[in-house]
Amino acid sequence: MNLGIASDHAGLELKSKILEFLKEFIPSAKVIDYGMKGDYEVSDYPDYSKVLAKDISSHRIERGILICGTGIGMAIVANKFPKVQAVVVGDEYTAKMSRSHNDSNVICLGARVTHWERAIEFVKIWLNTPFEKGRHQNRIDKIRTIELGIHA
Repeated sequence: MNLGIASDHAGLELKSKILEFLKEFIPSAKVIDYGMKGDYEVSDYPDYSKVLAKDISSHRIERGILICGTGIGMAIVANKFPKVQAVVVGDEYTAKMSRSHNDSNVICLGARVTHWERAIEFVKIWLNTPFEKGRHQNRIDKIRTIELGIHA
């Protein structure tokens, strides 16, 4: 699996912990760090979210993890790109359902609102949950139609 991860300054510490977790949890995964790297200077979440979302949209990576203060800003930006289904996750049920029913490919986390141990649990659930397809695929197809500008 090819994964991407990015954060702004607010999510830098949580991103480091998730990167450590991913190395142990999926050692065979190729994980691309889209930044922010190294220091805590203020940065703008759109700068990081758009690069990761562009690579999801073009199928360079399969899934992504975005982290800012609340996860909301990252999700707003990521969802501007075709074929990106970014969700803000704040509990275990949402992590599971966002994959099983919505086929989300980007999980957005809030470093200021979620303890790092819970955030890692959300990522674990999200990575392990398959898309159920079936009746849910029809709904995803409707989303794709909306993306194409066909609002019938």
